[in-house]
Amino acid sequence: MTQWGSKSLGDQGYSPIEIIRHFYGSDMYVNAAEQISGIPSSWPGYNLSVGSSGAKVRQLQEQLDTIAEVYTIIPRIAADGIFGERTREAVQQFQSTFGLPQTGVVDFRTWYKISQIYVAISRIAELA
Repeated sequence: MTQWGSKSLGDQGYSPIEIIRHFYGSDMYVNAAEQISGIPSSWPGYNLSVGSSGAKVRQLQEQLDTIAEVYTIIPRIAADGIFGERTREAVQQFQSTFGLPQTGVVDFRTWYKISQIYVAISRIAELA
């Protein structure tokens, strides 16, 4: 918004919301939250595959199972935190459905595709 003079307003001591209100009217407001929950976390930094376990596997399973509610070709799985054959099958079907290499391993690309679809399915990024 520098081309509209927002930098100049900032230099004059206007707060970000005051700058927005200057351009868009006094009824503009910013929602704030004490805590944000449900946002997918970052890739763990290593591939998840059969034999992996822990919180990242549980998160993966929860997201995949939510996706499977809509994309019924993906097998439903329990979120037990243990990456077993059933999780591998769900990952492989997810990869097939969304045009990824069908390895059954959750690498960087698969992790973020799952996160992208999960956000779309669960609508956590939608403003209410």
